[in-house]
Amino acid sequence: MLTISNRGQQMPPSPIRKLVPYAEAAKKKGIKVYHLNIGQPDIETPKQCLDAVRHSDFKVLEYSHSAGNESYRKKLVQYYKKVGINVTPEQIIITTGGSEAILFGFMACMDAGDEVIIPEPFYANYNGFAVQAGVKVVPITSNIETGFALPPIEDFEKVITPKTKAIVICNPNNPTGYLYSAAEMELLKRIIIKHNLYLFADEAYREFCYSDVHTSAMHLTGVDEHIVLMDTISKRYSACGGRIGAFVTKNQTLLNAAMKFAKARLSPPSFAQILGEAAVDLPDNYFDTTKAEYKLRRDTIVTRLNSMPGVFCPNPGGAFYAMAKLPIDDSDKFCQWLLEDFNYNQQTVMLAPATGFYGTKGLGKQEVRLAYVLNTTSIHAAMDCLEKALEVYPGRV
Repeated sequence: MLTISNRGQQMPPSPIRKLVPYAEAAKKKGIKVYHLNIGQPDIETPKQCLDAVRHSDFKVLEYSHSAGNESYRKKLVQYYKKVGINVTPEQIIITTGGSEAILFGFMACMDAGDEVIIPEPFYANYNGFAVQAGVKVVPITSNIETGFALPPIEDFEKVITPKTKAIVICNPNNPTGYLYSAAEMELLKRIIIKHNLYLFADEAYREFCYSDVHTSAMHLTGVDEHIVLMDTISKRYSACGGRIGAFVTKNQTLLNAAMKFAKARLSPPSFAQILGEAAVDLPDNYFDTTKAEYKLRRDTIVTRLNSMPGVFCPNPGGAFYAMAKLPIDDSDKFCQWLLEDFNYNQQTVMLAPATGFYGTKGLGKQEVRLAYVLNTTSIHAAMDCLEKALEVYPGRV
């Protein structure tokens, strides 16, 4: 009898996409579904970026350099300089989305059986990348009551072992929207120096900070060899389908190792590199409008959630996600019920159950993640659905 690998069996389902069949079934019944389950912005991709792709002129769609087009890497140096990060084109490897950058980091820095510490709740796909690399995720819990602030240093110290090789931080955070402060980043710096660890920094939402300024891991001094920046244009320019990211580090030995993986997959997507290069030339005020729009959406959804009986939602400092605690028995059951058995005026809302964002079993049972990527009219309609659903849900507690 043919079997599936242990890796294949251990690969976790996506909490963001696992309910898609139920959403599709609801739509076939004529029900409108408001998608707050996934970080797919409705803000248009900048026209000049799309035009750069449309007007590109070449006779052969060739492989690019395995590190990405030199012209794009040079442009990224300009972009990073604007946000206080000084790197060279040789310290950047263009990747197939931020996902590949994270996977390169796991594969190049850790052996099978090694451990990586990640504050939970965390981006669910970190689990999948860890399974692919044979790495063990060790979660330390942040709490909704504190707005998901960085856990105390003692919590890190408790779980560090000889197998611990790295810490992953997402700042601003997906799924919580928490924005780590400069003081919290300095705390992480102390830990990685003391225990000789890598710090992987996922900074996909750098531009969308509402309560404070962004502190990049690459702003930390004296730890260049420890820092690996994982980046992407997906959310920054509403270009999720382009699948273009970046692996950035000043650690030359690590760059050499990561380049072996980059060469094995030949090259990153060509058209999206053209798009990404054009994006660097957007005016400096480009993000003012999008940031203001996301802040308005954040304020709208947080206000609506906290006005519902039994619901608590801390105010996220960045990104475009909010985590809410609901008066429900089981978030997985509730999110499926919303799509299978509930509608309000032929409408319902799709949420992501928080259980899939925790590494510790049993956590997140009363929490959901909401992506405020729809306009405020749609957010109000979705919140109307959620409010009515909570009134009639059989598993309300």
